[in-house]
Amino acid sequence: MDKKEKIIHAAIDVFREKGIEKTKVADIVKVAGIAQGTFYLYFPSKLSVMPAIAGVMVDKIMTEIKDHVQEGASFSTKLEQIVDVVFMLTREYRDVFSLIYAGLTQTEHLKEWEAIYAPFYEWVSMLLNRAKESGIIRDNVHTERTSKLIIGLIESAAEQVYMYDSGEEDNARFQKQEVLEFLGHGLGLHR
Repeated sequence: MDKKEKIIHAAIDVFREKGIEKTKVADIVKVAGIAQGTFYLYFPSKLSVMPAIAGVMVDKIMTEIKDHVQEGASFSTKLEQIVDVVFMLTREYRDVFSLIYAGLTQTEHLKEWEAIYAPFYEWVSMLLNRAKESGIIRDNVHTERTSKLIIGLIESAAEQVYMYDSGEEDNARFQKQEVLEFLGHGLGLHR
């Protein structure tokens, strides 16, 4: 792990423990085991680490997607697997996602969100393109825009259950089913 990665992972740990407001750069560098000046070579402030933390989470999402979405599965099964992955990661890392949102909204870095999420958008867009070419979904789906809508819907539904609601698995199961039915209708999914 290089110094920048050490800083990012230390920041995640310290932010999770202390919260954004109480965290100091000194806390992060102590956990990272680096000099404070080294921190500033990579990041101008503690909040400027947020896009890098978001990038780590997107990498985690993409790794889980690639591990859990079966290549030979039907399109509707792949949608279900994507929903499962996003819900699972939101449950497991709800505090990190909360930190990212809170941290990014306090800075000018919010505009970096689209670039950070680009790999996930592209992956879903390719999935939609293949489904469209196969006649599985409506032929007038704009795959790039729709990929963003799909990801936004799934993440919002998972956040509602695990970050704002009770977090009960029954609620999660019902929420997942609603998301899948909504997506099926919206995409004109031909089963």
